Amino acid sequence: MNHSLAKMIDHTLLKADATKAEIQKLAEEAKEYSFASVCVNPTWVKTAAEILEGTPVKVCTVIGFPLGATTTEVKAFEANNAIENGATEIDMVINIGALKDKQYDMVEKDIKAVVEAAKGKALTKVIIETCLLTNEEKEKACELSVKAGADFVKTSTGFSTGGATAEDVALMRKVVGPTIGVKASGGVRSLEDAENMVNAGATRIGASSGVAIVNGQTSTSSY
Repeated sequence: MNHSLAKMIDHTLLKADATKAEIQKLAEEAKEYSFASVCVNPTWVKTAAEILEGTPVKVCTVIGFPLGATTTEVKAFEANNAIENGATEIDMVINIGALKDKQYDMVEKDIKAVVEAAKGKALTKVIIETCLLTNEEKEKACELSVKAGADFVKTSTGFSTGGATAEDVALMRKVVGPTIGVKASGGVRSLEDAENMVNAGATRIGASSGVAIVNGQTSTSSY
């Protein structure tokens, strides 16, 4: 098993029909393999936190997911609520339409509201949804994330038209510099995929295929 890679994986289950038994299994696998975190929808944060209490595995959740089109106030409330329930990592989706409209102040304010809600309590990762953006827009989204105080930028929700690419990870790493995290998510299904992302500059991998990845297998999962 690849232990060093395991510590970079957010073991993920975000499908709409996930059951409590599946979340429990996810959390137990995360403990067994020493993954960085489990990444679950907000409704499952409390369940995951209870199972993982006293372990080094973090509880990550998603905010404004998967479209990023909820209002800033709702995203901040959602982040606060998730933290109260035990989340210590928050993956928020930017307002993609606002970015495309060049409403940069609005995008920055949106990110900053979640960063401030999480400050001192949880890491904030900003999902920019690279598959919907031009390279110029990807760069701008990364710049705004850094300016707003985010801890990470993240490629994708895994629920849009495409997932992570090594090229996007390298571009994001170039923009944010060496101190901000870069999370590659969406379509990372094998050890080779994960290693390509790490070599491009990723410091975290979001995948539902974590067990297969660290055991050198390939999964057919979409996330």
